[in-house]
Amino acid sequence: MKMIVVFEKAPRLRHIGHLDLMRAMQRALRRSGLPLRYSQGFNPHILLTFAAPLSVGMPGKREVMEVPIEGEMTGEAFLEKLSASLPPDLPVLSVQPVDDRHPAPMALLTAAMYQAELERLPEGFSETVEKFLAQKEIPAIRKTKTGMKPCDLRPMIYGLTLNGNTLTMVLALCESATCKPDLLLSSLFEFAGAERPRALITRTQLLGEKDGALVPLESL
Repeated sequence: MKMIVVFEKAPRLRHIGHLDLMRAMQRALRRSGLPLRYSQGFNPHILLTFAAPLSVGMPGKREVMEVPIEGEMTGEAFLEKLSASLPPDLPVLSVQPVDDRHPAPMALLTAAMYQAELERLPEGFSETVEKFLAQKEIPAIRKTKTGMKPCDLRPMIYGLTLNGNTLTMVLALCESATCKPDLLLSSLFEFAGAERPRALITRTQLLGEKDGALVPLESL
């Protein structure tokens, strides 16, 4: 069976890179004494996968990873053992046991929700957000594995709302299309004709699709 684990990467750990996070999780899993499943070969390792890497400098409120185990176990027992081996800034929020045939979280991932706490905003920025979102096309240049490529951000934006100085973004995050929050912010403030302010961006939720609607990834 497999465990779908939801955890938080707190703001204090935001400068920890993905590889360091993976190593920290592997060490915690080994310390936990859980019946983990390992790869075959001369250098066996824990079969641990994350739904999506977090960018350096970004906290995550509800990150998702998959941990295959040997035998049967309740989610509550798994959560208790793993939590005892993790630091306070890397808490486990929930654990869901699933069958080995259950699709990997990475394969179910469609989008992600982010919140950007903006240091300052130009006057009338709420109207600017509405006008930005009303565009049929939002041309931008994004970095890909083969270099810088032009793209249209509009189909990759599922939602964009402003509440005070907090901008909530729901953006595509999958193999076929990904819109990074940094690129969205740069495009938005260029459209506004204003200098982009400093912002703390947090990934608050990973999302999949069910019956034509976006839902929390861990619910699939």
